[in-house]
Amino acid sequence: MTSLLPLGARTEPVVGRDQDVAHIVDFLSSPGAGRALLLSGEAGVGKTVILDAVTRTMSQTDTRVLRAHGVQFEANVSYSGLNQALLPLRDALDDLSSLHRDALKVALGLGAGAPPDRLVVSNAALTLLQTASRRSPVLVVVDDLPWIDPASAAVFGFVARRLSGSRVSFLAASRTEADGFFEDSGLSTYPLQPLDEPSATKLVELRFPGLAHEVRRRVLDTAQGNPLALLELPSALSSNQRAALEALPTVLPLNRRLQSLFRSRIQNLPVHTRHLLLLATLNGNGDLGTLSVAARELNGDLDLKGLAPAEHDQLVRLEERTRQLVFRHPLISSAVIEATTGAERRAAHQALARVLTNEPERRAWHLGAAAIEPDESVAALLEEAAQQVINRGDAVAAIAALTRAADLSPLRRDRARRLAEAAYIGTDSAGALLSASALLEGVRRADPQHGRSLRSIAAAVQLQLNRDGDVARAHCQLVDAIEEGTHGYDAHDTSLIDAMHLLLLLCFYGGEATLWAPFHAALSRLRPQAPALLSAADKTFGDPARAGAAALEQLGHILDADLKESDPARIVRIGTASIYPDRLAALREPSWRVVRQGRDGGPVRRHLDGLMHLCLDGYHSGRWTEVAQLSDEGLHLCEASGYTFFAWYFQYNKALVAASRGELSTARSTADLMMDWATPRGVRAAVHHAHHVHAVASIANGDFDDAFLHATAVSPAGELAAYTPHALWLAFDLVESAVRTDRRTQAVAHVQALRAAGAASLSPRLSLLVGGCEALVTEDDEVAARLFAETLSAPYVNRWPFDVARVRLAQGERLRRARATTDAKAPLGGALQTFDELGASPWSARATLELRATGWNVPHARAPFGRKLTPQEREVAQLAAAGLTNKQIAERLFISHRTVGAHLYQTYPKLGIASRAALRDALTSLEI
Repeated sequence: MTSLLPLGARTEPVVGRDQDVAHIVDFLSSPGAGRALLLSGEAGVGKTVILDAVTRTMSQTDTRVLRAHGVQFEANVSYSGLNQALLPLRDALDDLSSLHRDALKVALGLGAGAPPDRLVVSNAALTLLQTASRRSPVLVVVDDLPWIDPASAAVFGFVARRLSGSRVSFLAASRTEADGFFEDSGLSTYPLQPLDEPSATKLVELRFPGLAHEVRRRVLDTAQGNPLALLELPSALSSNQRAALEALPTVLPLNRRLQSLFRSRIQNLPVHTRHLLLLATLNGNGDLGTLSVAARELNGDLDLKGLAPAEHDQLVRLEERTRQLVFRHPLISSAVIEATTGAERRAAHQALARVLTNEPERRAWHLGAAAIEPDESVAALLEEAAQQVINRGDAVAAIAALTRAADLSPLRRDRARRLAEAAYIGTDSAGALLSASALLEGVRRADPQHGRSLRSIAAAVQLQLNRDGDVARAHCQLVDAIEEGTHGYDAHDTSLIDAMHLLLLLCFYGGEATLWAPFHAALSRLRPQAPALLSAADKTFGDPARAGAAALEQLGHILDADLKESDPARIVRIGTASIYPDRLAALREPSWRVVRQGRDGGPVRRHLDGLMHLCLDGYHSGRWTEVAQLSDEGLHLCEASGYTFFAWYFQYNKALVAASRGELSTARSTADLMMDWATPRGVRAAVHHAHHVHAVASIANGDFDDAFLHATAVSPAGELAAYTPHALWLAFDLVESAVRTDRRTQAVAHVQALRAAGAASLSPRLSLLVGGCEALVTEDDEVAARLFAETLSAPYVNRWPFDVARVRLAQGERLRRARATTDAKAPLGGALQTFDELGASPWSARATLELRATGWNVPHARAPFGRKLTPQEREVAQLAAAGLTNKQIAERLFISHRTVGAHLYQTYPKLGIASRAALRDALTSLEI
C-alpha cells in the first residue's frame, strides 16, 4: 500500500501506520456501510494523523467528510461541536421537516426560538446526514472527543448507534481512559498502539537525519513509540546536544515534558502570534472569520498574517476549504493557555464577547470568563444561558453557568439564589451529588437565610435521602420550608411546584397517612389553583383506592395532551401519576426517550425514573426479560451515580420477576434485603413492595399461609389501608391465599372492601383482579363460573398476561372441583400456555397438575421442567416423598432444615410440581 499523506501545508509520510489506516478505511467502507468506530490511544500516539490520513483516503473515493474538533474552552458551550460538523450542510437544512429544521437551526446558532429537545436535535442531525448521503457517502470525523461539549457528545453518540444500513459513517478519536460525555458502549473501538521500534527509528531518522546515534537511542527509549514525543523531544535539544557534544537534560515524565516543550515553543513566538493563538484557543471552533474580527477588537493592528510563525513551526495549520485554524495537537492549545497571563486571557475573552453579539450563550460564557469583579449584568446573562441549556437537558453546563453567575453576583442573596439553583439541578437531575453538597455550603456562607429556601432545602433533602434515607426527617425539612416560604402559594412559582412534587414522593415513601396532611394543606392553598398534574398525582398516587377514580378523566386529558412532551421531568411526573391507574403503557415511548437521553449523557435522575416506569409496566405486560435487564441497569446506575436511595425500586422489580419464575431463593433474599434497609429508615413503601415479593414467592411455593401473612402485612383483610396504594396490587394475592387457607370470612370481607372503594373502576387490570376475587369467594359454582367468564371476557384484559393467566387458573381449578372437567380444560390450557411463555414455572406446575386431574395427558417431563436434579436435591426429594419432615431430613443428612427447604424450593419447579404431595409421582415419572 502506498504511504498516505496527512492534510496540511506539509506532506510527510505516515510512518508505520499503513496497516492501521487500511484497517480503518476497510472497516468504514465495508459492504452494508453505516459503520461507527472509536479510535483510542494515549496522548501524542498519532490519532489526529490517522484521522487526517483516513479523511484524505475517503475523500478520494468521493466521500464527503465533515469534521469537528473538541476544545477545552467550548466544552461548556452547548452544541459547539455539532456546529463544527454540520455547518457545511447548512444549505441542506431546508430539505428537513419544519420540526427538525427549526430545532437544528436553534441548536447550531443559525436561528432563534425555544430551546429544542435533545432527542429532536439528535434525530434532526441524523436525518440531515442521511439526506446529505444521497448524493455521496458521508463520513463524520470527530477529534479529541473528551473535549466535545456534552450536548454535542450526546448527539454524536445517538447518531453513531443508528447508522446501520445507511451511507453515513462515523469516526472519532479519544485519549485512552479520558473522561468525557460521549457514551461509547456498544461501539467498535480501535486501540492505536505506539509505533514499533523499527517504525519509531525510521520516523526520527526522517525528521532528524543528523541526530547522533546515542542521542537517538535516548530519544527512542524515552518516547516509547509515542510519535509526538519522538518528533518533539529532539526539537527541544540544542544543536550541540543533538550532535552529542553536550550532555542531555534529565528525563522528565512524558506528559510534563510535552507540556513544557510546547510552552517553551509558544513563548518563543512573537507576541502578536501568541495573541492570535490565544484567541483561536478560546474561540474553540477555529473559525477564521471570527478570529479575524476578534483580532482587530483585541488590537487594531493585529491580523491573520501573524499566524505565519506558528504555521512555520507546525503548531497550527490553516484549512483553506473550511476556513478554519487547526492545532496540530490538543496539548498545543493547552500550552497556549499556560503560556499566557490572566490579563491576556481576559482581554481575549472580552474581544470575543464583543464579536459574538449574535450568539448570546457563547457571549455570556466569554463575558463570565473575562470578568474579575462582581457584575450583575454578566451574572444575569449567565443565569439566562443556564436556563437555555437546562431546557435542552444539559444539566452539567447549566450548573457551570449558574456557579459562575454566583461568583459574579454583587449581592449575597443573588449569589445564594444562583448557587441553590445549581445545587437543585445537581441533585434533581444531573447526578452531581458531591458538587451539590459543596454548592449548598456556599449558599449557607453567602446568605444563611437562603439556606432555608425551597431550592436549598429540596437539594438538601435529596442529598439526605441518598445518604441515610431518613424519610421522616426529609419530610419535616421540606414541609417546614414550604410553610415558611415567601412564595405566597403562587401556583406559577416553579420552585414551589417542584417542591410539592418532591413532597408527594416523600409522603409515598413514608407510607403513613399522617405524612399527607401537610401536603394537602399546601395543595389547598395554591392560587389560583393547583396545577392539573400535581392534583391528579395526589389522587392517583397518594390514595388511589379512595380518590384515584375521580382523577382518571383529568389524567386522561394530561396523557392525551402530553404524549409528545419533551421535558424529561414532566414525562416522569406524568408516569408517577399513571402507576396505579395502570396507564404506564401509554407512556412507554416517552419513557424510552427519557432512558435513551440518559444513556446518551442526559439527566441521571430522569434516566432512573424512566427505567422504574418501564420496569413496572414491563412486569404487568409480560416483558419479564426486559424488566430484569432494565433493573440491572438501574441498580448499576444507582451505585455509579450515588442515587442509592432508589435501588430498592429495581430490587423490587428484579425480585418480583424472580418470584414469578420460581427463583424463590433469589426473590426472598432480595426482599429481605429491601426490608432490612427500609425498616430503620421509615421507607414503608419499600417494605410494602418487599411484602409483595414475599407473597408472590409464597404462592409460587404453595405456602398460602405465608402468602396471607405477607399480603395482610400491607393492608389487613377487609380493609384497604389509607395511603397504601400497593394494597391494590396485592388484592388478588390476599383473597386467593385466604380462600386456600380456609379464611373465607376474611376473603369475603376483602372483596367487600374492594367493591366499596370502587377499585375495579381505577383500571381494566384492577377490574380483572377484583372480578377474579369476587368469583373466588362466591359459594355457588354456577354464579362463580359466570363471574369468571364475565371478568375474562372484558376488553383489554389480555394486556396483562400474568394476571389473566392467574385468573384463568383459578377459573379452571374451580370448574374442575365443581366436576366440570371438560369446561375446565380450556382455561387451564390457556393459563398453562401463558405461564410457559412467561417462564412462570410454579404456576405452570399448578396448571399442569390440574390438567392431569381433568384427564388431559400432559407429559411429566415438559419444558421448562425436567431439569436434572443434583444428587442432594434428589436425596432430599426422596426423603420428603417418603413422608419425612424437613427437620427429620436435616437430622438424617446432617444439614440444616433451612438447607432442606432451599433444596425443595429448587426441586419443585424442576419437577413441574407445586407441592410436597406431588413429589412421589413426579420422582416415579423421572425413573420411567
